[in-house]
Amino acid sequence: MKKFMDKDFILETPTAVKLFDACKDLPIVDYHCHLSPKEIYDNPTYTNITQLWLNGDHYKWRLMRACGVEEKYVTGDGSDYEKFYAFASSMPYCIGNPVYHWAHLELQRYFGVELTLCAKNAKAIWDMTCEKLANGVNSVRGFIEASNVEAVCTTDDPADSLEYHIALKNEGDFKVKVLPTFRPDKAFGIEKPDYPEYIAKLSQVSGIEIKTAGDLIAALYKRLDFFRSVGCVISDQAFTHFPYLDCTEEQATQILQKRLGGGEICATGIEMFSTFVMTALAKKYYEYGMAMQLHVGALRNNNTAMFEKLGPDTGFDSVADNILSEKLSGFFKNLGAEVPKTIFYSLNPNDFYVMATMCGNFQKEGTRSYMQLGTGWWFLDHIDGMLQQMRTLADVGVLGNFIGMLTDSRSFLSYPRHEYFRRIMCNLIASYVESGLYPCDEDVLTEVVRGISYNNVKAYLGI
Repeated sequence: MKKFMDKDFILETPTAVKLFDACKDLPIVDYHCHLSPKEIYDNPTYTNITQLWLNGDHYKWRLMRACGVEEKYVTGDGSDYEKFYAFASSMPYCIGNPVYHWAHLELQRYFGVELTLCAKNAKAIWDMTCEKLANGVNSVRGFIEASNVEAVCTTDDPADSLEYHIALKNEGDFKVKVLPTFRPDKAFGIEKPDYPEYIAKLSQVSGIEIKTAGDLIAALYKRLDFFRSVGCVISDQAFTHFPYLDCTEEQATQILQKRLGGGEICATGIEMFSTFVMTALAKKYYEYGMAMQLHVGALRNNNTAMFEKLGPDTGFDSVADNILSEKLSGFFKNLGAEVPKTIFYSLNPNDFYVMATMCGNFQKEGTRSYMQLGTGWWFLDHIDGMLQQMRTLADVGVLGNFIGMLTDSRSFLSYPRHEYFRRIMCNLIASYVESGLYPCDEDVLTEVVRGISYNNVKAYLGI
């Protein structure tokens, strides 16, 4: 029986160990996350692990609720220790869940704690981590630098001032690049209750009065130029269901003006308008050589009562079903030659083959895997989900060109997820070698695992 989370955790063969040794110490390019640039700039310090682990982490909240923990100790007014104790007490039941593995990796890497999370060890772990925070690394920037992070791409609205990105760059003291990501979801979310207010805000920051669809696109282009001046190399768009219905600028203007006038837009109109905005943005991303991320399949805010109490991103989202292939095909065919570099993610693993095979239709010469099947996302960033994503890519694409892992996290302690991924990836590739499906060429294998871990995304994004 293997020891729990020893130095060869997940690595099942000598080949896997050797491959992991070749990539384990490479820097991290975290090209998609939800870290706060303001927090990175302000650089607050922490006195206990609850502040680092449980304030805002809906992954952990979901597990605690599933274990019957009272909401007082999840998002309520319980003390920091009470919340940590409730979390630690829940952990022994979360066999196989990635949060169980991540939490123990973080305890080991940042605090040197080898104890397992459970009720009987909670006080000892609390005391050890508090002591470490009092006498060692305890700040946002300290944790990021200690994690060997080279670049962070945050997630930012087009109307954002990017003041903290600019301040960090001008300050020059922080070695890690903190770059904005252009996330225009609010601009095509015409069905949202606050859409007119958002358009007013976008008009103000862009200096363009938005009355027509053409005005909206001009405002977004202007903001995209500003983002690029601050270092933006990637965009991100998220949909429950990917939209594609033909829409002219005149039709988009009619839909926009109806909404700004207080009217309600039908489902067809919403999809047409989203298609128009997304098409215009995709063409501009192509012109600028930017990458476009497409996140599909999150069904959000399912528990109305808890949404009204706590708001979004509090642990009440799930996986959506999608009819995806024809819409993706129509969207990219409509772009003609102006298809940007694209990274596909789905929260539903049933979409992996659709997305992976769609990638093969729109590759471009001169770029290795111009179209990418993104890593297992959210409910899929566990061992089985990541293996399924990589095996799909190996089956119908080019695994060696994969741009690898991202954190998609709001936590400054989330970087051991990259180690977790690298272990899973190295073990998978080693399994192909050990079973005779791939030759044991050490030079090539080293290049491949180092590429997937770091080099490929550097080249893909030009960071």
